[in-house]
Amino acid sequence: MDKMCVTFLGRFYQSLKDKDVEFTPANVEKELLKSCKEAKGKENRLCYYLGATSDAATKMVNEVSKPLSHHIPVEKICEKLKKKDSQICELKYDKQIDLSTVDLKKLRVKELKKILDDWGETCKGCAEKSDYIRKINELMPKYAPKAASSRTDL
Repeated sequence: MDKMCVTFLGRFYQSLKDKDVEFTPANVEKELLKSCKEAKGKENRLCYYLGATSDAATKMVNEVSKPLSHHIPVEKICEKLKKKDSQICELKYDKQIDLSTVDLKKLRVKELKKILDDWGETCKGCAEKSDYIRKINELMPKYAPKAASSRTDL
């Protein structure tokens, strides 16, 4: 089963309940657009497929907002979305890199860029792998304080 759709919508549904949002399709849609504005990486991709980003080509937002407003389980919603657009189900969360133990020197530059990307950061002027590693080590206390404090090599 597609984890990202279920996880993202599940979290979204919970946030609506936490905020005491009135469950109407319009409200749910408004909140979904808001959540998608803050979504990064693959979750942003999911929002794009749902038509909940400003640059989205399709509009399937009501396929989420309507059923959610009736408290239909997110698994069921994702099942239905899958029939409409199989790409939604191909999205998977990337393997989470454990920053407290990973040897950054062993990661590929692509993976190092991904860490920065997840943090919403870029590495301007980075040419060498060591530049990316230095940047990650600099930013780690800000974005992954637990990992930073448990590392001995920083």
